Amino acid sequence: QVQLVESGGGLVQAGGSLRLSCAASGRTFSRYAMGWFRQAPGKEREFVATTWISTTTYYRDYADSVKGRFTITRDSAKNTLYLQMNNLKLEDTAMYYCAAAQNPNLKSTIASAYNYWGQGTQVTVSS
Repeated sequence: QVQLVESGGGLVQAGGSLRLSCAASGRTFSRYAMGWFRQAPGKEREFVATTWISTTTYYRDYADSVKGRFTITRDSAKNTLYLQMNNLKLEDTAMYYCAAAQNPNLKSTIASAYNYWGQGTQVTVSS
């Protein structure tokens, strides 16, 4: 079991930056594949970024819409997952959710593949 708490959302102008954090508690953080998803009003939850481990190496993958602008990182010492978001666009406005999967080797862009979710943090980008 793991508990996830997101923070760092807010209101930012287009072109600005935000860093989201996801604090994990419970089972050892490094034993989970982690992801960020987002959901805008009236839309389905969509994949943003994920990080997983294979042998001793962490890998990352991103949605095409955020590649080159967003970076997912994890600090195992702090049990925290981050999402650095640069050059934010109006279409990035959404509730952002942190997710964890029990399989640390999982590489998935599908929300249903993740076992645990945080409560979300709102990101609003203004013009």
